[in-house]
Amino acid sequence: MKQNPHLSPKGKKQKINQKVLVLFNDDFNSFDHVIDCLVAICEHGPVQAEQCALITHFNGRCVIKTGDTEDLLYLKNDLQHYNLDVEII
Repeated sequence: MKQNPHLSPKGKKQKINQKVLVLFNDDFNSFDHVIDCLVAICEHGPVQAEQCALITHFNGRCVIKTGDTEDLLYLKNDLQHYNLDVEII
């Protein structure tokens, strides 16, 4: 059987040129500040934002958004404005 190159093994379409926005742990931002920023800027729900903050704290980093570079760049700049350590990978 010939596989479609744009389908993952589970049959979901993969988007080409997708990047991820990664939040890195730091020693100066509070959990509340990080959660508030993720809710306000990334449009996370409160539970999702809290989970991302905890993952970042314990693992050192967490993917907080996936998308096109241009879209992620706006989020990155806004999050950096509020002193969060983020990078597009």
